[in-house]
Amino acid sequence: MTERPYVLLSCAVSVDGYLDDATGKRLMLSNDEDFDRVDAVRATCDAILVGANTIRQDNPRLLVRSQERRDKRVSDGRTSSPLKVTITERGAVDPDAAFFSSGDGKVVYTSTNAHSKVVERLGVVADVVDAGDPLSFGRVLDDLAGRGVRRLMVEGGSTMHTQFLTHRLADELHLVIAPIFVGDSFAPRFVGDGQFPHHGDNRARLLENRSIGDCVLLRYGLSDRATS
Repeated sequence: MTERPYVLLSCAVSVDGYLDDATGKRLMLSNDEDFDRVDAVRATCDAILVGANTIRQDNPRLLVRSQERRDKRVSDGRTSSPLKVTITERGAVDPDAAFFSSGDGKVVYTSTNAHSKVVERLGVVADVVDAGDPLSFGRVLDDLAGRGVRRLMVEGGSTMHTQFLTHRLADELHLVIAPIFVGDSFAPRFVGDGQFPHHGDNRARLLENRSIGDCVLLRYGLSDRATS
């Protein structure tokens, strides 16, 4: 069986652990230096995954921004940007969203029960894959491995981070702390409730910590595959 992709979770949060505020206008947590760092990490990955809610809320393109990095990928025999992946139980995302209208390959994973409905809605703009009933994140990784994905970057949102962590499917976490507070319990947090593998008796390994402008990057190893 093909080895599952190395899964890297990446996000920026406020000091009090929020991904955004609740105003409806996207809160910019990161800075230009960190955006460039994230772009460099994207360029090393075979696929980028976000949840359907992130597509609805942020309308991300999820492309490698740097022309130099895109050219390097192409010269290495790869697509200019990684494969784009999302997971949805209902398919309630706009087929005209930037996620689908830009870049090369796109894959949508959904449950068995919703598969035909999601194919009808998104099958023209993406490869829609049945990931089981209930939807299995392990099955998602197995299918991505079969597509040649060795390194997967998960960029949010809260539900995706929670699922990969609680299912023990994450290998590494890049957590950027921005010097602001949100202070609103209605705003989305980095993760939701769940039973996480790292707790008081099983601490994650700190692989790196460094300043990025006015932000701080904390890089944690979450599995035996993570190395410094």
